[in-house]
Amino acid sequence: MPYTREEKDWLEREWAFRAWGRAGLLSTDDYRQVLAWEAQGVPMDLVVAALNAFFDRREKREKPRTFVALKHLDRDVAKAVKLRESALRAGPELEAGRGWSQVKAPFHDDPAAKAAFEAWQRLRATAPSPESVGYLAHHDQEREARAVLLAQAEGALGPAAETLRTDLHRRLEASDMKEGSLVWKRAWNHHWARLVAAAWNLPLEGA
Repeated sequence: MPYTREEKDWLEREWAFRAWGRAGLLSTDDYRQVLAWEAQGVPMDLVVAALNAFFDRREKREKPRTFVALKHLDRDVAKAVKLRESALRAGPELEAGRGWSQVKAPFHDDPAAKAAFEAWQRLRATAPSPESVGYLAHHDQEREARAVLLAQAEGALGPAAETLRTDLHRRLEASDMKEGSLVWKRAWNHHWARLVAAAWNLPLEGA
């Protein structure tokens, strides 16, 4: 399915967000790379997840490369696609509680939080193929379960959540996103989930 204009805008704004406003996605090679992922049917959310993985890794290097381009994300995109395919193949045999041991206390010790995590994992593991009749309904259930988990994780942050919100708002503004726009809302939801998950070391694939 071709990328929509909104999805392309999302990718461009995410690039600006992670590169602290640096202009990007303007070259012919970048455009060709987007077309290649589009032709392969790679969902835009996986491309954005790969972008974040790339920049997370880049920030840890003492001397990161100066020039960055979309082609540098290709390995991360391929990895994200394989992870999603593996999760779909795993089916109900996937251990629902896998990954919970790494979550930080006191959120780790909250039985309601663990139950929410396991409910979300079970839905992820039993997802039907995109061609199935019940795919969209199941997808909605999975998103709702994920939202419940994130709401609990956010609530457990207490006053610290406000500091995270202020910093995220500042960074989105620096990326020249229009507050309240579709791209702003999508970027906010995406990065807010990542911040909350990182605060508790919560394994939230695709956040």
